[in-house]
Amino acid sequence: MVQTTQTRPVIQGILILVGRSLLGLYFLLPGVAKFLDWERHISLMETHEMPLITLLLVTAGICQIIGGICLLVNRQVVIAALGLAAMVVLINANIHDFWNVYEGVNPEREAQNFVKNLGIFAGLLLLAAMAQDTTESH
Repeated sequence: MVQTTQTRPVIQGILILVGRSLLGLYFLLPGVAKFLDWERHISLMETHEMPLITLLLVTAGICQIIGGICLLVNRQVVIAALGLAAMVVLINANIHDFWNVYEGVNPEREAQNFVKNLGIFAGLLLLAAMAQDTTESH
């Protein structure tokens, strides 16, 4: 199929919609899960010796829910994507800290999650850039 200048924006729009929606779900569902499986998340944070666990867990859950919804409904995408990107960096540094040793924590799995989150981080940055670009062009 030969791509014309007319089909390029359509394909780009579809790709952005699918990617934005998947990223929205990626944050919305775990945000809800933080409240539904509260004790498991508290235990995880205690294992990683985090401070202010209850406050941080509530904040993370709310941010993930609101940010995920914003991405799904295509509102405040730049703010949501950059906020979630910052959150991913904080989660990587505090939960997927494979360089630290914790009893019962598999460092190889944490390294895998760390690298996976770098990909999510990159996707959020690209989404913020694309959302910014489409806002300026209208």
